[in-house]
Amino acid sequence: MKSGDLDAWRQLWGWELLLAVSVAVPGVFLLLGDQPGWQKATAAACLAAFAPLYVFLGRPAVIRDDARRGAVYVALMVVLYVPVALTSQESLFTLFGLCAQCFIVLPSKWATAAVLALCVPPVARVVAVSSHPRQFFNVIVVITIAVFFSAVLGGWADRVTTESRMRSDLIEQLERSRAEVARLSAERGAQQERERLAGEIHDTLAQGFSSIIMLLQAPDPTRNVRLAVKTARENLAEARALVAALAPAPLDSSPFLESMRRITRRTGEETGVATAFATDGDARPLPPHVEVALVRALQEGLANVRKHADAREVRVTVGYGRREVTLRVADDGNGFDPGDSDGSRGVEGYGLRNMRSRVEQAGGSVGVSTAPGRGTELTVEVPT
Repeated sequence: MKSGDLDAWRQLWGWELLLAVSVAVPGVFLLLGDQPGWQKATAAACLAAFAPLYVFLGRPAVIRDDARRGAVYVALMVVLYVPVALTSQESLFTLFGLCAQCFIVLPSKWATAAVLALCVPPVARVVAVSSHPRQFFNVIVVITIAVFFSAVLGGWADRVTTESRMRSDLIEQLERSRAEVARLSAERGAQQERERLAGEIHDTLAQGFSSIIMLLQAPDPTRNVRLAVKTARENLAEARALVAALAPAPLDSSPFLESMRRITRRTGEETGVATAFATDGDARPLPPHVEVALVRALQEGLANVRKHADAREVRVTVGYGRREVTLRVADDGNGFDPGDSDGSRGVEGYGLRNMRSRVEQAGGSVGVSTAPGRGTELTVEVPT
């Protein structure tokens, strides 16, 4: 049973008690009365049948909000009440429990019709067996009180049960929404992890392999093979660090600035371009995520210089501000038109998108200043 069903069941105990009393009291008077034996037996059997009828039809109809089962329950309840009402006048007391059941199980319109059907047998009996107006008046008064009582309290019980069911449905919806949010968060986390790994592979392995291919295809094989082997070793270290989910290899064993200087110097050795590395401001320790973002930005910036710039000189500067650190990678190469959308330099390709994503995750920003024939300056600023 669901929690909402359990709450509804708990709210029924008072109405169950009313039904039991309203059936038991007329039963006692019936057994003590002077009606013929077969009438007593028939009426007593009908009264006794109310118990299993409620257990197997009435209660499930209320708890599960089953209108079809509720209609069957009320119809059988009316059928069982007819012999009792035609046998004993004390059966009027049973209306208090039965009318309330109608309003609990059925919507108000149908409950009213069922109550009218329940009132017909006792009125018919008093008309058939007695012509005294006072007795008829007493029956009408009792029926009116019973109907009014059951309509008010039964309607109140119906509203309480409905609100409980709505609250249960709302809780279920919230639980489903929470499960959906958890699922989407897990999927988003997996997507972010895939993007992170793709960025790491692009910034490390892919760039390293590109350097090795370029070195092996260039003239002066002796010198280039030596650099290719050195690059391959560093690429292997990057791969091991990536597999082990460690920090990027340039940061594993070297201070931040030394790593940046070594990456710049290696680019110069591989390309033959004059490289210079400098710092501006007072150096200080940086958070690991800031160091990673700047190292990857430098690698991507130098990779673009190597692939597209045809530069003679590259200047790398790390500037320490009061609340931020800035990386500038400037070359005197070809430059390009920032409004050119054909991707001829590849700067707006996956590499820069990945760099922007990584830097923005660290709270920073990326800027590119360039023009055809005037070189390019990449600026990365990250708050510290």
